[in-house]
Amino acid sequence: MALYEHVLLARQDVSAQQVEALVEQFKGIVEANGGSVPKVEYWGVKSLGYRIKKNRKAHYSLLNINAPAAAIAEMERQMRINEDVLRFITIRVEALEEGQSVMLQKRDRDERGDRFDRGPGGGDRFDRDRGPRRERPRREDEATTETPAGEA
Repeated sequence: MALYEHVLLARQDVSAQQVEALVEQFKGIVEANGGSVPKVEYWGVKSLGYRIKKNRKAHYSLLNINAPAAAIAEMERQMRINEDVLRFITIRVEALEEGQSVMLQKRDRDERGDRFDRGPGGGDRFDRDRGPRRERPRREDEATTETPAGEA
């Protein structure tokens, strides 16, 4: 059987529990067709890069799938029918990722507050030391001609 990573985008109108129910429904389809879903991750509501079906945000979920191609085809067919699913993508991979995905690691890092910790020599863009500000040299055509106060 082949290994797949599947990302699902659901409408922002539905609740997180409804998204979990959708994921369980699709997980059941895969398992009914001889596959398995070893890992499911809910990434939360995130902004979309552009509007999709009048939605600016979506619920993101990741499914790691070990299944035959027929099971994936049936799951994707059901997703096309479902009105709550905005987009999905299924990618065949050589090996499934163990542990948390990069998205969950990023969210955990953001919650801890070390978002800008770049390691040794890093730091974020506001930490750069640019030194003192220098006066810009004047050009000759910018010569100042001062006029006495009463003459203008």
